[in-house]
Amino acid sequence: MREKAILCNLKVIVALVLFLVGPISVFSQKNKKKENNTEIAKDSTSSKKGKKYNDLVKKGTVKKGLFNIIQVKTDVYFEIQDSLFEREFLVVNKLSQVPFEVNDFGLNKGMNYENKVIRFYKDTVAKKVWVKSYLPKVSSPKEDAITASVKDNFSESIIEVFDIETKNNDSTSIVIKVNKIFDGKQKSFNDVLSNISFGGSVQSNLSYIESLKAFPKNVVVKSQLTTSVSEGGPALSVTLGVTSNIVLLDKVPMKPRFSDNRIGYFTEKHWYFADAQQAMVEKELITRWRLEPKKEDEERYLKGELVEPKKPIVYYIDPSTPKQWRKYIIDGVHDWQVAFEKAGFKNAIIAKEPTAADLDFDIDDVRYSVITYAASQKSNAMGPSVVDPRSGEIIEADIIWWHNVMTSLQSWMRIQTGPIDPKARGNTFSDEHMGEAIRFVSSHEVGHTFGLKHNMGSSFAYDVESLRSKDFTAKMGGTAPSIMDYARYNYVAQPEDNVTAITPKIGEYDKYAIEWGYRWYANNDNERLKLNSLITLHQNDPIYFYGEQQGEVIDPRSQSEDLGNDAVKASEYGLKNLKRVVDNILDWTYDKDQSYYETAKLYIGTIGQWQLYNRHVLNNIGGMYLNVTVHGDNKQSYVPVPAVMQKRAADYLMKNVITIPQWLFFNSILDKTNPLKDSPLGPYEYTPYTLSRELQCGILYDLLSDDRLLRMTENELYQRNETKEKVFTVNELFKKIHQQVFAPTILNKSLTILERMTQKNYVDILIVSTNKIFEKTEPKKTVDLHTLSMPQLCTYMQDGEMIRNINQSSLKRITEVTSDKKGELGKVLQLLKSKKNTGDQSTQNHYTDLIQRIEKALSNTTF
Repeated sequence: MREKAILCNLKVIVALVLFLVGPISVFSQKNKKKENNTEIAKDSTSSKKGKKYNDLVKKGTVKKGLFNIIQVKTDVYFEIQDSLFEREFLVVNKLSQVPFEVNDFGLNKGMNYENKVIRFYKDTVAKKVWVKSYLPKVSSPKEDAITASVKDNFSESIIEVFDIETKNNDSTSIVIKVNKIFDGKQKSFNDVLSNISFGGSVQSNLSYIESLKAFPKNVVVKSQLTTSVSEGGPALSVTLGVTSNIVLLDKVPMKPRFSDNRIGYFTEKHWYFADAQQAMVEKELITRWRLEPKKEDEERYLKGELVEPKKPIVYYIDPSTPKQWRKYIIDGVHDWQVAFEKAGFKNAIIAKEPTAADLDFDIDDVRYSVITYAASQKSNAMGPSVVDPRSGEIIEADIIWWHNVMTSLQSWMRIQTGPIDPKARGNTFSDEHMGEAIRFVSSHEVGHTFGLKHNMGSSFAYDVESLRSKDFTAKMGGTAPSIMDYARYNYVAQPEDNVTAITPKIGEYDKYAIEWGYRWYANNDNERLKLNSLITLHQNDPIYFYGEQQGEVIDPRSQSEDLGNDAVKASEYGLKNLKRVVDNILDWTYDKDQSYYETAKLYIGTIGQWQLYNRHVLNNIGGMYLNVTVHGDNKQSYVPVPAVMQKRAADYLMKNVITIPQWLFFNSILDKTNPLKDSPLGPYEYTPYTLSRELQCGILYDLLSDDRLLRMTENELYQRNETKEKVFTVNELFKKIHQQVFAPTILNKSLTILERMTQKNYVDILIVSTNKIFEKTEPKKTVDLHTLSMPQLCTYMQDGEMIRNINQSSLKRITEVTSDKKGELGKVLQLLKSKKNTGDQSTQNHYTDLIQRIEKALSNTTF
């Protein structure tokens, strides 16, 4: 669950900022005390040459490390050794403190918001140090002629300059004053406000450097930076705590491993130029840790023995994590040991709490990968990494764990497993039951920090009926072959199945992906050939299928929150369990003398789950299986969802959406409460008529979306004669909807309120979506359906994670979509005119209204 937090609305920030900024001092009292790595500098010589240097260090304190840090009162100096000039450094900026209003928008401690590669250059003539930055994404052989052109066309940019204040006594280092890059005066090293989409500028008079640390390969500088916010009212101050790490990168980057689209890793793009080319080569480097056997173990490793890595991957648990959850978070990390053993390493990953031995432990120090616990109302978790862009090497990982993630876990478990698991029914779970859920989220997020992307197609590998098997689920462990899928809990299993393995676990795909990414090969091995052979070995087994995360779902195999290989069957089983939840909501949420808040929250959660099932099914209509293919694998790249599946999906929607389920929207729960969702303005209630109308509209609007209908048209056009496979056409879809929506009209019946609502929704969507093609009206504004769905975690996509884009919607005005939609409007108009005098008065009023709407739309001269 990786994402970048962005502040979308500054208005809320104004309300509570006045209490934020306490007394400001340049350095806290504790920082005035001598630290372990701090010594009072002594004047070692009185030579004229070094007098200024000696005077400087004599007045202040020196912290020795990558750069010696000289602190004289409020002035901060870096002493840079000559050997470090023109070396590559990575600047890593993180948040270390946030005020209430910023927290409320999901921006929290531990978030890495800006990284850049820099070099320092010494200019003895001008007596300055220039700092230049560049994107290390281009390479060429040193001996090739084109390398000169590469250097000129992908040059560095100057981002900062410092005066050389003095040099040390033997002239092997120089000293520069660095206050301006850390106290907010300059944005060159740290542009926090722009990177969090905050805007404005830092007020240097209300900002200061808080603390400084120096270590052999990095320096750590913490600052308090204040900005002024004025959003329709008086200017107020907001102060952010930020930490800047300057990290020395290795002279020789890690050997990169190139990505393969058949397996899911985050990547760094890289361009390669060479004289022998006829075109530039673009490759993507996967992000991964540098995991290698010790020199003395290489032979044993290559023989197939498990060995310990030269440097294991270590995660520290934030000391602010509640004690009862620490064990489960650690277990979630260690669950990956089995996957790294598949890659040949034992004890490759370690999770632990910091101890007294970790004297320098600091969450914001990039030497430590930390699972940071954020006190926040946000219900989420994510696992980003700091990466060396030259090679894809993961340097450090930061898992952000929001306190309220447990609210999402509880909602999932109650709704998805409550019917089969009594432990998942109450308003509060036992620590053990919640702990197991926390363990699952920990494993998922740690998977991201190994470089693994979401594999939304993994759950499609399991037959739906297998998820009802106690033996199968116990053997396979969980709901999908990959914990990197959003295959949450087993909502398919019925009470009589006695299934107990209902929580996602590390699966076979995860082991395979880690082996592919982390198996070590000696330099003389043909790594590319062996990696390709590993994929080829598994390419026909659905357990090892990788399905990309999608925006608009085109491939229904790769969907969020779904289970099994048949969305219709899985959703039908899910509805049976959902009915059981609705029947028991009042009992499960009962708490004497308490309000119906928990009841209302669980109720809206069940409605969100119903809508989730609808979308899983809907995406099969006009769906296309998108296979990542290579020459020689004898696979089709584009395979339409079978027509029979599309028809079954349409029938499901006719039964469960076009016909609003009264058991869900109109039941005894409404005697006590409406469905309720929390909002920034407080609890927000939805009346059942309004909610059912909006959700039905959303499904119908997406069902008749232009892109979906265009895919169906493409499929019909491209039908292969040799396969003789029938396709599901647009006209067949309209016929099904028409017969369902207007069934009581055809039979001359009076319409119920819900039947009139459905007909209005259908006609309105045809009119609005058709006008939209001709840019006559604004796009239909429907309710934000994600706000009513089950809670989602880790919904972001990291830089480098690509969504597959297929252009099917150019020049919609001259496609069959307009003809089909206007044709259906004409059929509806003809039917309504013939039936306008049937039914009761409300029905006739309804028909008159629809006739007028359609006639106005069809007579529009824009058409």
